[in-house]
Amino acid sequence: MTDSPEFLDLIQQEPWPISRHVFIIAEVGINHNGDVGVARRLIDMAKQAGCDAVKFQKRTVDIVYTKELLDSPRESPWGSTQRAQKEGLEFGKAQYDEIDAHCREADIPWFASAWDVPSQQFLRQYNLPYNKIASAMIGHRDFVNEVASEKKMTFLSVGMASDAEIDGAVAVFRSQACPFVLMHTVSEYPAPEGVLNLRCINTLRAKYGCPVGYSGHESSMMPSVVAASFGAVAVERHITLDRAMYGSDQAASLEKRGLELMVAYIRTISEVAGDGIRRVTEKEKDVSRKLRYYAVNG
Repeated sequence: MTDSPEFLDLIQQEPWPISRHVFIIAEVGINHNGDVGVARRLIDMAKQAGCDAVKFQKRTVDIVYTKELLDSPRESPWGSTQRAQKEGLEFGKAQYDEIDAHCREADIPWFASAWDVPSQQFLRQYNLPYNKIASAMIGHRDFVNEVASEKKMTFLSVGMASDAEIDGAVAVFRSQACPFVLMHTVSEYPAPEGVLNLRCINTLRAKYGCPVGYSGHESSMMPSVVAASFGAVAVERHITLDRAMYGSDQAASLEKRGLELMVAYIRTISEVAGDGIRRVTEKEKDVSRKLRYYAVNG
């Protein structure tokens, strides 16, 4: 499976040219709807499409949500309260053991974005190659410190974040000598294309002098391709078996064909971008001899 040092080698080639291999993350998140069978199918879909990794989400429900919210009503496939819905979407050790085994069999690395310190500590038992800090967590200083202390390559999403929050997180990661990629993000689900502001990839890169990626929540796959052409070193997209499935993230996710097209287009960028060195190809020389009559007869 792809491991962290290989990705580290890729992103340490400043100034992170678009001719590199873009690291594509298939975000399963909670789109499995608490079903390990669905999770396995999504893992297989990501692998077959050519993604580099799959990602999940892990929460301790009683830490992330207040008792008042958990006790409040919400109809879902798991019951009539918010607690029933939140707990129905969470995997425990048995499920993550299955995910870990399936990813090893499929030869694709997995990791997860934890939403609290105990969840981050829970994930350590799997010796995952990467970490992820979700946009909602970038301002949680204790949590950011906990993740940075592991010194693993970490993707930091900056949706909803103020400049001060990003400054603080970057300072923590640099003080801990922990490698990171900032992920430009607009935290709307789905995000209209008019608010994506992909030029922020360049803005973040210039301000922080670090590699920058893109985590998209739009309905289509083309903005992710554009982000890669802007030099995003990593692209993360939610995936789903069917956008009509239950769940708040399904509408902002890519189905199988959309994922396949996105990966194929992104992989084409490095091929067509080239190295920027002007040259006349051998076949062009043949064409020149046929078409440039003045060079032959003149």
